Amino acid sequence: MKVLLTGANGYIGRRLKKHLMTQDIDLRLLVRNPKTIENYPQRKIEVYKGDTFDIGSLEKAFEGVDVAYYLIHSLESKNYRELDKQSAKNFLDAAIKQRVKRIIYLGGLGVKESASTHLLSRIETGEILFSRPKEIQTIWIRAGVIIGSGSTSFEIIRHLIEKLPVMVTPKWVNTLAQPIAVDDVIDYLDYSKDLEHQKNLIVDIGSQKMTYKEMMLEASEVLGLRRWIFPLPILTIKLSSYWLNLFTPVPYTVARSLIEGLSSEVVVQNDNASKYYPQIKPISFKESVRRAIVQMEENQVVSRWSDAGGRHGHLEENYINEFARSVLMDRQKVSIQGISSDIVYKTFCSIGGKHGWFRYNWLWKIRGFIDKLLGGAGLNRGRRDKKALRIGESVDFWIVEDLIPNKRLLLYAQMKVPGKAWLEFLIKDNELIQSAYFLPRGILGRLYWYVMMPIHFLIFRDMAHAIIERSKKYKASSI
Repeated sequence: MKVLLTGANGYIGRRLKKHLMTQDIDLRLLVRNPKTIENYPQRKIEVYKGDTFDIGSLEKAFEGVDVAYYLIHSLESKNYRELDKQSAKNFLDAAIKQRVKRIIYLGGLGVKESASTHLLSRIETGEILFSRPKEIQTIWIRAGVIIGSGSTSFEIIRHLIEKLPVMVTPKWVNTLAQPIAVDDVIDYLDYSKDLEHQKNLIVDIGSQKMTYKEMMLEASEVLGLRRWIFPLPILTIKLSSYWLNLFTPVPYTVARSLIEGLSSEVVVQNDNASKYYPQIKPISFKESVRRAIVQMEENQVVSRWSDAGGRHGHLEENYINEFARSVLMDRQKVSIQGISSDIVYKTFCSIGGKHGWFRYNWLWKIRGFIDKLLGGAGLNRGRRDKKALRIGESVDFWIVEDLIPNKRLLLYAQMKVPGKAWLEFLIKDNELIQSAYFLPRGILGRLYWYVMMPIHFLIFRDMAHAIIERSKKYKASSI
């Protein structure tokens, strides 16, 4: 069987990819940036560059494919609803043209009549993929609140109950939902490719029915905490979104979409899960929380909600040369003083999260708090792994844009700034070259850079020297 997986760098996609790799199938991935795919020597994976808006690359990726997974969502774009519909249509057309036998789509629970814009987009995507049953079969898996290490729902619940002993919450905490463990979601997706069924099928999945308030209280019990929750009906969607943004890792735009969706019940509408997948017995909410916590404690988080999957490079050499006059830059050069490049590389790749930013962590925390007030990601996202990085994942309010082992780390800023910013660490000619690039947006962007210049001078100068100092300690400890 040849299987095509899209969304392979997303939260579900990464886990499904890891699961499928253990099986006797030919696995093909369609990604925008092949650099984001780690090397897996234990088996061969075909990696195709492209996306669902490039018809040529899409049709090529479908050649010889039997089953295709559709795990794509354009939530970060303002017009995501229209983009989702066009993406699904392109995917369906190309799959039919290349005679693919089955599409497997993961969407969200919900009823169209009362769905939020976000949930409605997921439903419309499913309807498009479901629309030509005579030409191709589609299995539409519908899940609500997914609980697992690094999932949006789990991270929101965990941050709220860890930071707020007493919560005055919006009324949506009394909305019913049916959460499900991420491992169970992966099992349903996996079994779907081998399911002996010929017609289109909608499969609603979930464990027990419970309110969001009950989820937070049960998660508190698992964490050994006592919490008190008092819903207030006067909190609007906008205020609720700011509230969620301030106390959790999600930025305001994501928080608003989630809040709008939380006003609608997301419960199972059919019994097809038990009918067609009797071998899967969904675990309880408490058990899914326990598993997520264990994975975090053991540093075994496979994927996180903030995985971006990597974009096309923004700062290649030709880009710098072309915009040399408009890009503002701070550059520090420090001799690595006989320290091996792999130690220096490991040192600057440990940046962010609990390790902090080498110097002036209090300034970084202030900047993260300001970013939260502006609706940004802030520092709450931390990092997935305390040592390893991979292209496309988040580090506080940055995202890893490029990695070259023992040579380069490039971070792209996702903080709220009037322009675009990058931070690069490069080992070259026995030197650590640390560069901060800024492409300002209008006069405000240039004003921001010059106002921040004294702080940047302190932070970036001392950061470069601190990396070398810590590298020396690593070197001494390894002798």
